[in-house]
Amino acid sequence: MTTTLALADNFGSDLVRGIGAILLYGVVGLLLMLIGFYAIDWTTPGKLSDLVRRGLPNAVIVTASGLLSMAFIVVVAIFNSASDLTEGLITSLVYGLLGIIVQVLAVRLLEWATRIDVGSTIESEKFAPASIVVASAHLALGLVVAVGIS
Repeated sequence: MTTTLALADNFGSDLVRGIGAILLYGVVGLLLMLIGFYAIDWTTPGKLSDLVRRGLPNAVIVTASGLLSMAFIVVVAIFNSASDLTEGLITSLVYGLLGIIVQVLAVRLLEWATRIDVGSTIESEKFAPASIVVASAHLALGLVVAVGIS
């Protein structure tokens, strides 16, 4: 008995197309994450990257939750993109950018409504429970925006 292992004729081209899609979506995802980080940094009092490098616990908590919430938005934007690669990349970028804008505005509005002084919270050298509220707002609104994309 002989067993033959054969690949489909289009296996190679499908593999190369898949690798290209992964790389392109990776670039779009990275770009959106960078834009998301700078959107959070720009709208949050203080320079987040400096505060994180200094090891301020509240800045780390808020920044990490903000990045995670942006990742939710980016992943869902990519997951729900069109099946055509070009259309998928465009819809991912548009949905991702819109999601980032909505996320940042919603978090700032929620912080305003709760009257949390985010600036002094993230600049504190001691853990402040209010940072958990801000982090929760980031994560919760990131999920809401992500589901809104789908």
